[in-house]
Amino acid sequence: MNFQQLEYIVALDNYGNFSQAAKSCFVTQPTLSMMISKLEEELGLQLFERNKKPVTATREGKEIIIRARQILAETNRLREFATELKESLAGELHLGIIPTLAPYLLPLFLKSFSEKFPQIQLHIKELVTEEIIRRLKSAELDLALLATPLNETQLREIPLFYEEFFVYASQNQQFPTKKYLLPNHIDTSKLWLLEEGHCLRSQIFNLCELKKKEVGAQNVLYEAGSIETLINLVDHHEGITIVPELATRHLRPDQLKKIREFNPPKPVREISLVVAQNFPRLHILEKLKEEILKNLPEQTPKDKKRIVEMS
Repeated sequence: MNFQQLEYIVALDNYGNFSQAAKSCFVTQPTLSMMISKLEEELGLQLFERNKKPVTATREGKEIIIRARQILAETNRLREFATELKESLAGELHLGIIPTLAPYLLPLFLKSFSEKFPQIQLHIKELVTEEIIRRLKSAELDLALLATPLNETQLREIPLFYEEFFVYASQNQQFPTKKYLLPNHIDTSKLWLLEEGHCLRSQIFNLCELKKKEVGAQNVLYEAGSIETLINLVDHHEGITIVPELATRHLRPDQLKKIREFNPPKPVREISLVVAQNFPRLHILEKLKEEILKNLPEQTPKDKKRIVEMS
């Protein structure tokens, strides 16, 4: 048994196809097939159902592949730790980020980070929270930018800032004349929501206590996939939505008139860098953190004063 064989079974599990798996491993298909067969012979187990398309792992194969991923992940961490000892700011870095944050935060720091650290090859995946957590645990991602807390013991959270939430409503919505709104001022029957899987949806549910109220038909008929879609729905079909602060910085002057603030303490979401507990590249982690914080708008809060977290 060797590391190559472990890489081959992981690749075949990923692609479900011998040809594509071989291509991803830069070997011929016969070589990959032969090496996997030798591993099966050594283990005394059939790892894959070859008569199915796509090729799928057997019950025993799934268990072996889980452990193969763990072994390969630890091997990569050992290499990364050696790089960390040399304080080398180079190599690949796989970053996950949630869709409600990516369009607004990435443009703030990505250019300056890539220019300052040209030897780092940054691979970015835009994924929902649940998928990011899974990939962090399996070492498919090195780190992530997420709304926290996650309450995952295998992961370490490094809080960066707190992003305030605002009401975005069409002009015909009847609100109190006071400057600030309370969550109970929101007519939930007029509220546009993100689709299932977005952590922002859950935070808004908690803020507006939607589980305790009867939600109207509008948000059931259409659940949006992005904040931009929510804003467009309010603009063209009226209603209400709730948007994070960084998203408001892209609004036109006429759209800014539709923004209303919540009553203090302000509802916010905590944004953190998240890594596995044993993530070895602490030097590069600190540099990324510094670059993000340096490029945030000046008034973005870094602590919890005068705010209340939405969880």
